[in-house]
Amino acid sequence: MPDWNDILNEITDKAKVGPHDLVRREYLQRLHDVTKRNIIIYYSGWLQKPGMSGTEVNDADKNGFMNAIHGLDRNKGLDLVLHTPGGGTAATESLVDYLHSMFGRDIRAIVPQLALSAGTMIACATKEIIMGKHSSLGPIDPQFGGLPAHGVIEEFNRAFDECKKDQLKIAVWQPIIAKYNPTLIGECEKAIAWSEQMVNSWLSKGMLRGKKNKSARIDRILKGLGDHALTLSHARHLSLDKCDEIGLEVKSLEDNPALQDAVLSVHHACIHTLAGTNAIKIIENHLGKAFIQIAQQVVVRQ
Repeated sequence: MPDWNDILNEITDKAKVGPHDLVRREYLQRLHDVTKRNIIIYYSGWLQKPGMSGTEVNDADKNGFMNAIHGLDRNKGLDLVLHTPGGGTAATESLVDYLHSMFGRDIRAIVPQLALSAGTMIACATKEIIMGKHSSLGPIDPQFGGLPAHGVIEEFNRAFDECKKDQLKIAVWQPIIAKYNPTLIGECEKAIAWSEQMVNSWLSKGMLRGKKNKSARIDRILKGLGDHALTLSHARHLSLDKCDEIGLEVKSLEDNPALQDAVLSVHHACIHTLAGTNAIKIIENHLGKAFIQIAQQVVVRQ
């Protein structure tokens, strides 16, 4: 039984925790009660605080996942709740490698609203993706120096073809092509190949391992997610039905009302936190171990 000082310390500790944290952790625990699996939320505040550095997937996030995973019973697998605009390819690869080393193939992605670009790549590295009618993934075509890699190559190829057919077009295209760095085309090609190789490997070893027509299905997924000629825009949102159509292993959140209620409660609590506080990113498990980035400051709560 706790003594006087123990109770006082508990009251003091709870007084340090804001209402957003208390509510969010309550719903995280409820989600765990439904799934009986480890829960980690990976939430970015890019919509609430647009343009702020740190909201993207980056190498600093590894520290948050190390904090969240430490002490978990990894035999229970992981449900990763994703809400992110994406970010660096290298950071994404490193983060996925770490998650695989901790949980193997026993990882599910839950996307309550948006997991775009590198967030979609992370989702492809799991065994299945749970989405609602309101959820979206996005194209995985890489951006290079703020430019769409596919778009740069398409523009260069168009310039080459037009100038080859009509030399008068050289005067039109010369100032446009002049803006490119000498190595830009090659770097864009490498960035595209890198992202596709990563997702190909993750799908082959994870989500589609042992599935019929695996190679053809992977090709269809990579084309559906990465072919700029089909997606047309890096900002395009891909619904559950579209993700299912291109071959991803997706399940409808609406098929399980108890899970739907628990997931959306967590989602709303996270969005309130990002909108009502200075937090720009939250990485937290169902036990309340949190790594919260607050505009150039990180708060780690055990």
